[in-house]
Amino acid sequence: MIVTIHQPEYLPYIGFFERLAETDIFVILDDVGYQKNGFINRNKIKTAKGSKWITAPVIGRSPNLKINEVLIDNSQNWAGSQWGSIVSAYSKAPYFQEYSDFFKKTFENKWDRICDLDIYLIENINKVLGFKFKMIKSSDLKVQGASTERLINICKELEADQYLSGPGTDKGHGVEKQAFEKQGIKVKIKEFSNPQYKQQFSSQGFLPYMSIIDLLFNEGLNSQKILSNE
Repeated sequence: MIVTIHQPEYLPYIGFFERLAETDIFVILDDVGYQKNGFINRNKIKTAKGSKWITAPVIGRSPNLKINEVLIDNSQNWAGSQWGSIVSAYSKAPYFQEYSDFFKKTFENKWDRICDLDIYLIENINKVLGFKFKMIKSSDLKVQGASTERLINICKELEADQYLSGPGTDKGHGVEKQAFEKQGIKVKIKEFSNPQYKQQFSSQGFLPYMSIIDLLFNEGLNSQKILSNE
C-alpha cells in the first residue's frame, strides 16, 4: 500500500498530480498550521506576458490557524477577476472549451474555506486525469504526533508499507527516511522533472511549474499520459 501525504494546494502544479499517479491513498494534510506565501491559496498560469500568480485571498493567515480553518476573503471580487485572467490566458487553447464550464461554475460558487475549494478542485481535476487513488483528510484520522512522527503514524494507521515523498527528502527538508524504515515503511522519493507539452504563447518558450490547468487546457485527455510518463 503506497501512501502520499501533502497539504492541499490551489490548482496545483503538475508535479503534484504526477505523484498522485503512483499512489494508492492520498492523505490531505489539512489540520496543520497554515503557512503564507505557499501554494495553499495560489498558483501560476502562463499568460501573454509570462507567468502570473492567481490567488484566492484569505483572512487571518496566521500559523496558529490550521489550514482547514482559514477563510477566503469574499469581500473582494477575486473570483470574477481570476476567471477573467484564466479566460484571457487560455481561451484559444485547444481544450479550453471542453473544461471551461466546470471552472467557470466553480468560480461562480461561493466558497468559505480555502481547504474546501482546494479539495474540490483536486478531486474534480483528477476525474479528468483518471488516476486511481483514495483521498482522505488527515483531520478525519485523528492521528497524533508532530512532523515526521505524525507522517509515520498516519502511514501505520493506514497500514502502508511505502511512503511516496516529494523532492527535497534527501536534502533534509522532507521526511527522515531512517525513522520510516525503522517502522517497516519504505520511503520512495518522487523527483520531478517538468515534462514538455504544448503551451500557448510559444514565442516566450516553455515555462515549467505552471498550474495543472495549463496542461489540461493545452493537452486535454493526453494530460494523463504526460503525467504518467508514457
